[in-house]
Amino acid sequence: MRDHPFTDDFRTQFDLLLRLRRDVRRFRTDAIDEAVLARCLDAFRLAPSVGLSEPWRVIRVESEAARAAALKNFRTANDHALTGYSGDKAQLYSRLKLSGMQEAPVQLAVFCDDSTEKGLGLGAGTMPEMRRYSVVSAITLFWLALRVEGLGLGWVSILDPDQMKRDLNVPETWRLIGYFCVGRPEQMSDTPELEQVGWETRAQGLTIETR
Repeated sequence: MRDHPFTDDFRTQFDLLLRLRRDVRRFRTDAIDEAVLARCLDAFRLAPSVGLSEPWRVIRVESEAARAAALKNFRTANDHALTGYSGDKAQLYSRLKLSGMQEAPVQLAVFCDDSTEKGLGLGAGTMPEMRRYSVVSAITLFWLALRVEGLGLGWVSILDPDQMKRDLNVPETWRLIGYFCVGRPEQMSDTPELEQVGWETRAQGLTIETR
């Protein structure tokens, strides 16, 4: 493969893309062009994976019953999570919008197949969790591809993963990596919403230790 030098303009745009990648919770309900979605999902094919195992398994959650079960799962887990906070943090938590599941037109459950024979176990013998890290890498590429198309992704992690597996009737050896809401954001910002509302502050730099 030939070297592909990147221009200053490209580097500027790439930096902007990274800054505008947000975990979206507030979606418009209008439908997404299927060709655009397919183009973004193709990013999975380009993702790195340990041993070239490609362990990602993607379920599109479409039916009313499946979506209702996922939403119930989130609400139950969210209510439980609230009990872990007190005082001002509890009040703030109760006001946070932590899921776009009622609005997002596209919803995906992404799993890692821990039993895949693809890749012949290369790189996963000593660190089997590498397969799951590979799935996260693929999701990150998908996330950025969506942003290029003016779309947003919301990663819902406040869930019971075992209940999700049962509700979607997936193999026992699959492990839920995340439930994802996809759609057009109501608005975009280069500042995380959790930082905007005062939940947490983003670090201004990376601390690297030397041993």
